[in-house]
Amino acid sequence: MISLNASFSQNITIVHPNYFFIIGLSGVPYSSYYYIFLFITYFITIIGNSIVLLIIALERNLHSPKYIGVFNLALADIGETNALIPNMMKTFLFDSQYISYNACLANMFFVFLFSTMQSFTLVVLAYDRFIAICLPLRYHALVNNTNMTLVLSAKWAFNSSVVALMVSLITRLSFCESTVIQSYFCDHGPVYRLACNDNSVNRFMGTFITTLYLVIPLTIIILSYLGIFLALNKITTWESRLKALKTCVSHLLLVGIYFLPISCAYIAAFMLSLAPNARVISTSLAYAVPPMLNPIIYVLNTAEIKDIMRKMLKNRSTPSGDNISK
Repeated sequence: MISLNASFSQNITIVHPNYFFIIGLSGVPYSSYYYIFLFITYFITIIGNSIVLLIIALERNLHSPKYIGVFNLALADIGETNALIPNMMKTFLFDSQYISYNACLANMFFVFLFSTMQSFTLVVLAYDRFIAICLPLRYHALVNNTNMTLVLSAKWAFNSSVVALMVSLITRLSFCESTVIQSYFCDHGPVYRLACNDNSVNRFMGTFITTLYLVIPLTIIILSYLGIFLALNKITTWESRLKALKTCVSHLLLVGIYFLPISCAYIAAFMLSLAPNARVISTSLAYAVPPMLNPIIYVLNTAEIKDIMRKMLKNRSTPSGDNISK
C-alpha cells in the first residue's frame, strides 16, 4: 500500500523550472551578421505594415472586404514579428538566453496566435477571390464588410482558444532533466520534448495544430484556385482572363511566400536530421521574411494602393512647386 501511494505521488508531482535556456544560434561563426539582418528585417516589417495599416484606415475607398482582410494580415504580421525578433535581438545584444517559465509560455502563445492568424487570413482572402471570380453576381451579398469583420473576429476568438489550449497543456508536463530549448523562441515541439513525463497529448496537439493551420488552409487555397482556373477557362477572351487573374497575383505571391518556406522547414525537419543551428536559421527565416515582404507585395502589385501613394506623393510635391513659382 505504501509503495502504491509513493508511486501515485510520484506520478502527480509536476516540476516546473524557473527558467528555460534558449539555444538560439550557438557557436555559429559570424552569427552577428545574421542578427543584423534580422534587425533590418524587423525595421522594414514594422514600417511597411504600419504604412499599409494607415493607408487602409485613412482611405475610405479601401474600406472593402478585401482590404479588411489585408488590414488583418498586416496586424498579424506586426504581432508575429514583435513576438519573435526582439527576443532574438535581446539574446544578441545582452547575451541573455534565459527566459522565465511564464514568459516562455506567453511567448509561445503570441507567436502561434499571430502565425495562425496569418494562415487563416490567407484562406479568407482566397475565399474573397473565389467568390469575386466564380460568383461575381453574388459577391456583394456573400462578401461584405460586416461578414468579413464577423468572420475575422470569429477566427481571432477560435485561434486564441486553440492556441491557449495548446499552451495550457504544457503546464501538465514535468521538466526534471534538461531545460535547454533547441530553438530561437519557446517553440511548442522543442519544449514538450524536454518533458520527463508522458507528453503524448502534447504530441497530438502539435500534429493537430500543424494540420489545422498548415495542411488544411493550404488545401483549401489550392482547391479555391482550382475553382478559379476552371471559371477562367469559361471566359471567352484572353484579355478578360488576364484581367481577372491579375486580381489574384498579390494573393498568390503571399500564399507562396508564407506556405513554401514554412512547409520546406517542416519537411526538412521531419525527413532530415537537421543540426540545431540549421533548424534555427531555416525556421527563423520562414517566420521572419514573409511579414517583411507582404506589405512590399501589396504596394507594388495592388493598383489601388499604388494610386493612393502616387496621389500622396503628388500632393506633397505640389505645394513646394507652387512656392517656387510664386
